[in-house]
Amino acid sequence: MSSRGQKPARRISGQTIFLAVVVVISFCVFGYLVFLGDGGRDGNGQASVSRLRLEDIPFNGARAYEYLKQLCAIGPRRSGSPGMAQQQELLESHFRKLGGQVELQRFRVRHPVDGSAVPMANLIVRWHPERARRILLGTHYDTLPLPMLDPVDKQGTFIGANDGGSGVALLMELAHEMADLECDYGVDFVHFDGEEFIFERSDRYFLGSEHFARMYVKQQPPYRYHWGVLLDMVGGAKMQLYQERYSLGWGDTRPLVQEIWATADRLGVREFVSRKGVYLRDDHLMLHDVGKIPCCNVVDRDYLPWAMRDDTPWHTRADTADKCSALSLAKVGWVIREWLKAVR
Repeated sequence: MSSRGQKPARRISGQTIFLAVVVVISFCVFGYLVFLGDGGRDGNGQASVSRLRLEDIPFNGARAYEYLKQLCAIGPRRSGSPGMAQQQELLESHFRKLGGQVELQRFRVRHPVDGSAVPMANLIVRWHPERARRILLGTHYDTLPLPMLDPVDKQGTFIGANDGGSGVALLMELAHEMADLECDYGVDFVHFDGEEFIFERSDRYFLGSEHFARMYVKQQPPYRYHWGVLLDMVGGAKMQLYQERYSLGWGDTRPLVQEIWATADRLGVREFVSRKGVYLRDDHLMLHDVGKIPCCNVVDRDYLPWAMRDDTPWHTRADTADKCSALSLAKVGWVIREWLKAVR
């Protein structure tokens, strides 16, 4: 059927159609990424940063930062190393002096390269151990054996200030308040060994948290964990804490995520961004899936493409104390402490 008085339609080549489809898809993908990635940014596209100053926050971030520098001064703290042993001695002494009950949960694993037996230990600190209802605050305290993503020297020294040190430093500071903290629950600080005792990306992760979770199920202790919160990379100077997607997606932990981020919102700590992050494999998977402990992950790492800047210190020799800040430690420590006081 044709219509008189009109020009015949031009034939459109397959190549033209292909290019048009590519352009449309590109614009759609770009718009989608911008939509996903604009959480925690103001109208000018700048990352949201609290206007809080260190002196405004009733949590001693300056002392926490000094603890971080003390840990980094030890050097690498890889599993089974003299540095790890020195760190364990430091932490045992620190927590006992403040009234914590300290236990080293020892185990051995096979070295992924030479097959030798590597001694490891989760360091557990219990506050008010008589309480049957408990909360677990966890972090890993081992450092990556080598800076696997360093652009220059992948066989160099990895200090692990943020990734391996910041969670420990925060708990060292929080310990000053635990004996008298107004909280209805007993609290355990659990420092996991072997979180990333890896030499190839295909090696096994989360060795300490897996062991802890299996022992928790096997031994059936007289107490139960109502909640678990994992603190990983919580000291970065440019910190942004999205809601990690496993934590937000599990039905039993979604209320926990909402409580913690609501606490941050109430306090004005804008670095806790109420937007979905990505699915991030971390120690909380072992606690949740193996130990059946409702556990969320508070972590400064969004693995979407735009988050991986060229200058990121993650898994490089640049993960040193100068890339962290007392203010970030103060903000996270304050939020966690206030959440502990409010949880019912």
